[in-house]
Amino acid sequence: MSSILTDMKKKHDFLVCVDSDGCVFDNMELKHKECFCPATVNVWGLQGVSRYAREAAEFVNLYSSTRGSNRFPALIRTLELVYARTEVSSRGYVIPDLGPLKEWVANTPVLSAVAIEEYEKEHPDMPEVLATAARWSREVDENISRIVHGITPFPHVKEALKILGAFADVVVVSATPHEALLREWESCGLTSYVSVVAGQELGTKAQCIRQAMAGKYDAEHVLKIGDAPGDYNAAVSNGVLFCPIIPGKEDESWQRIIERDSILFKELKYKGSVMDSNLKDFFGVLLDTPPWS
Repeated sequence: MSSILTDMKKKHDFLVCVDSDGCVFDNMELKHKECFCPATVNVWGLQGVSRYAREAAEFVNLYSSTRGSNRFPALIRTLELVYARTEVSSRGYVIPDLGPLKEWVANTPVLSAVAIEEYEKEHPDMPEVLATAARWSREVDENISRIVHGITPFPHVKEALKILGAFADVVVVSATPHEALLREWESCGLTSYVSVVAGQELGTKAQCIRQAMAGKYDAEHVLKIGDAPGDYNAAVSNGVLFCPIIPGKEDESWQRIIERDSILFKELKYKGSVMDSNLKDFFGVLLDTPPWS
C-alpha cells in the first residue's frame, strides 16, 4: 500500500524514526493533565471520583510501562484501573461494559480519532460505550486545540536533528493525529529537519517504521528514538535499533545523542553495551504496578 512513507525518496543509507510528544516536545504532561484527564472525568461521568480518575490516567499515560500508548487502549486501561479501586466502587460507581470498545480496538486496522468518527457515522446504532468513546476522543482533541500552544522542543533537539539529518533520512513517527503533529512541528521550525511527518492515521508506530523502511534500509541502519515502551516495541518488532529519551531526563538524553549515540549509530557501534545501558536507564523509571496497589 502506497503512503507518504513508502513513497519517501531515500537520500541516505540510514533512517531515523523519531517520536514527537514527550520526546521532541515537552508536552506530555500538559496534554494528559490538562486535555485528556478533564475529558475523561467529564465524558465518563467520573466527577465524584475525579481524584482517582486522574491518578489512574496519569499513571497509565505518563508514569508506567504503558506511557505513550494509543489513546483508546490507554482509555480502556485507565477505566479498568479506576473502577477496580475500592474508593470508587464504595461510592456506587459501576464499570460500564467495555466489551464493544475492546472489540473495536482489537479489530480496527488503524486506531485513530478519525477511525472512530467514521465508525460512528457508519453505525449510528452502535453500543453506547463506543459512542461515549467517540465523544471523549472529540473532547480530547478540542481541548488540545484550545490549550496546547507555545510548546517548544526540549533543549538540544534541533542540534541533534541537524546532526542526524547530515547522514540519515529523518521521519516523524507518532501516535498523535497528523494535524496536531504538523502544527506543532511547523510552529517551531522543525519540519525542515525531517522528510516526512507521519501521524496515527498511517497506522501504528511499528507499521509506520515498516512503511518507511520498505526495502530501502538495512535494519542495522535504522534507529527509533522515543520516550515510551511503545516506541521500543515498535523498534523491536521491526528488528531495528532503539534510542530512548528518558522521562525526566529529556535534556540529558538529547545531549547524549549529540555527543555519543549519533556517532556510534553512524559507525554501526551503537548496538550492544551502549544501547543495553540506555535501555536499563529507560525502563528503570517506568512502573509496572500502580503505586496505590
